[in-house]
Amino acid sequence: MTRAVVGIAVAILVVACRGTSTRPAVTIDTPTAGDTVRGTAVHVTLTAQGVPLAPAADEKPGTAHHHLFLDVDPPPGPLDQKIPAGVTGIIHLGRAQTEFHWDSVAPGTHRIIAVLADWQHVPLPGAATDTVRFVVQP
Repeated sequence: MTRAVVGIAVAILVVACRGTSTRPAVTIDTPTAGDTVRGTAVHVTLTAQGVPLAPAADEKPGTAHHHLFLDVDPPPGPLDQKIPAGVTGIIHLGRAQTEFHWDSVAPGTHRIIAVLADWQHVPLPGAATDTVRFVVQP
């Protein structure tokens, strides 16, 4: 009986030590796919899974922050290059924000791509991205 108890205890420890290694992922919560947004202001909310969010200025490995691309394609090829700053349509949420408010979005069909990147603004391996298409109506 003692061997059985020790065996169970070892099994529990192995499972507990394994942890929950969730692959980093991002979800655009709002707007949702196919939404119609009235007016010209678009409020974006995001959720990250599998990686803690932290401000880029913290320079903390193992963390991420959000980037948004409105009607702009990410750089071609693998997402292993730094996301450029100062480009119209690319927003760096470098303080670990999970929301962004776009003003003056033109009427029509739009696409938002969310990308999780490390403190150096390099997208996380495995392309932690999400894409939503929506319509803005005045």
